[in-house]
Amino acid sequence: MKDQIIETALGRFLEHGIRNMTMIKLIEPLRISTKTVYKYFDSKEALLKECLRVLYDGYYNEFKAILVSKQNPVNTLLILFRATLGKDFGMSREFFHDLNYYYPELQNEAISNARNNYGVLMVPLVEQGIKEGFFLSSLDAQLALKGIVTLYTSITRGEEYRDYQGSPYPLFKNLVEIYIRGMCTEKGIKEIDNNPYHNE
Repeated sequence: MKDQIIETALGRFLEHGIRNMTMIKLIEPLRISTKTVYKYFDSKEALLKECLRVLYDGYYNEFKAILVSKQNPVNTLLILFRATLGKDFGMSREFFHDLNYYYPELQNEAISNARNNYGVLMVPLVEQGIKEGFFLSSLDAQLALKGIVTLYTSITRGEEYRDYQGSPYPLFKNLVEIYIRGMCTEKGIKEIDNNPYHNE
């Protein structure tokens, strides 16, 4: 029951945002009482924290699956962030706004945990790209990834693009992809230009 509550609440949060969702609205599809929910979670914030854990664990597992593909490091990096972008823009834009504005501590904690997990996966990927000549030899893998994450976060969670209604991929191409291109050698740039998503 606890897992069902988390899964249902996460779906409702992502669709409708956080601020206007009461415990009753969150569990409405399950047709259970709030008393049942409070057996597992003492507050909406406690439930939201678990929902964020599940959300970011899901991203992490997808990242791991993509990393076992036979793509080169440049294309793998692009695929990783584009896959996450599609998911983030499929959510209510209110979700991240509410999270940042009303629950910044939970958001910071979730991002910090995710950054640590993703770093374990992605730093070796960038280091491999340096070794294979796709990325510049002078590149610091950890700093480069922080730059990508900062730009990506501005697209998906920042106020700058909150009212943006178009496809997220032009944003990605003009911010994140430009940054990754700057990390690349000529060999890496060719991979970006030959990427099937490049001309979207």
